[in-house]
Amino acid sequence: MATKNTDEAVRLQASAMHSEVFEIGLFDPNSSRQLLPRVWDRETLLRSIPWLRLKNGRGRNIYIRPSGEHRLTLLDDIGWRTVGRLKEEGFEPAVIVETSPGNFQAWLNHGDVLPKELSTFAARHLARRFLGDPASADWRHYGRLAGFTNRKERYRRENGLFPFVLLHEASGLPYRRAPEFLAEIEERFKEAKRRMISENHPRHFGNSHFSLKTIEDFRHRSVYGGDHTRSDLAYAVYGLAHGIPESTLRQQLASRDLSHKGNAKRQQEYLDRTLLKARTRVREVHLVATGCR
Repeated sequence: MATKNTDEAVRLQASAMHSEVFEIGLFDPNSSRQLLPRVWDRETLLRSIPWLRLKNGRGRNIYIRPSGEHRLTLLDDIGWRTVGRLKEEGFEPAVIVETSPGNFQAWLNHGDVLPKELSTFAARHLARRFLGDPASADWRHYGRLAGFTNRKERYRRENGLFPFVLLHEASGLPYRRAPEFLAEIEERFKEAKRRMISENHPRHFGNSHFSLKTIEDFRHRSVYGGDHTRSDLAYAVYGLAHGIPESTLRQQLASRDLSHKGNAKRQQEYLDRTLLKARTRVREVHLVATGCR
């Protein structure tokens, strides 16, 4: 039976997610401030239910995720048959939420807190295995908070009302195959990293250098709308993936006026952040690719 009382649904879901601190996201695509983020402990979350109910009634969808590294994986956009398959194969969800009629999210409890990269690697593996939404498969994706309405326009009923997000189960327990799965996924993760080290050394682009895109190619792409922070990151990812040395990338990123970032120290910090984000993106993409082999 689904839990229909909002206070009880929030309390049960928060308890089953085993986090002392949560990140709450209030999202309204029609608002100038699309996302209102909050970081609350469990007690504050429970006290804030009336305010969340008010915001939900005014058009905001209510989301939740643990704050910081955690022991959960979210499987998004699955059907009831997949929920049954999870249970049959020993991956019993700690939380099951019906986000819209016939559509579910499941939180799996690994029993151990996973580092960010391993958590994302596990999430993407589980999404492939159980046909979840790959776009939601990472270590810190938001899930729906039960007890509030799903305000997506396509779910509006003929009477103008929206369906409630329903909590079906909240055992909070680790799934039966957690030790076996974690041992397997950790070995796959290590093997993927070994492949990355052996196969993804900076490539020598020598005579083919002329065929690579330049940073100006990215800066003039309309898709970035003149946002050079986005085009800088996209070029850094592209450059690292094609073996361009970081020293060269740093020079090219600094080829535009960065004075708006602040003094020389702030400008260097911007370059550091951009390259760090790019390295992380390239590493994650490679890990997922090698993990699929």
